Amino acid sequence: MVITAQQLLPAPLADKLKDKKSQVWNNTVQFESNNYTKIIAPSGTGKTTLIHCLYGLRTDFTGKVLYNNAPTNINNKEAMAVVRQKQLSVIFQDLRLFANLTALENILLKCTMHKPYTSEQQVVTMAAQLGITAAILKQPISICSYGEQQRIAIIRALVQPFELLLMDEPFSHLDAHNTVLAAQLIKEQCNLRGAGFVLTDLDADTHFVYSKQLYL
Repeated sequence: MVITAQQLLPAPLADKLKDKKSQVWNNTVQFESNNYTKIIAPSGTGKTTLIHCLYGLRTDFTGKVLYNNAPTNINNKEAMAVVRQKQLSVIFQDLRLFANLTALENILLKCTMHKPYTSEQQVVTMAAQLGITAAILKQPISICSYGEQQRIAIIRALVQPFELLLMDEPFSHLDAHNTVLAAQLIKEQCNLRGAGFVLTDLDADTHFVYSKQLYL
């Protein structure tokens, strides 16, 4: 899969970004499924907005977003659902977990949508890799720490098929040790699929060997 951001400029940030030199905004850039791409930017320059545009959640921009050289039809909910089920997965900065479900139920809900892609036992194994115990999996997500919630959100994104994984500051609530574990799991799952990712963050890092690093 290839996503092309073609002269993309979000309307809410247009005045702020119009004179800013960016390697993404108001440029043409491609994100390919065989590449690991890092987007570096300070707060307030549109990292989350970019992820939402690439995932098809926002339409308030000039320019185009192309999937495999074809314009995205964001208003076609069925078409976008197919893309999100088979080609795109996402880790949101605000996590978007269901507070009334347990940690495990939050993950299994995604598994149910993609049967039989990932089994419950595989979920438990992935959780153990990130230091999430069986006891934590049984807890309501609302009483899990933010670091635990972020690891659950990472696992949830990895249990479905994808060619590109979109990640919006995916390690922001993790310490150095858990970041290493999470990066290793993401790398493993991308390698299994031959998938790539787009990762936004504040600064450069050495968690992955990036194909390219762009400044927003």
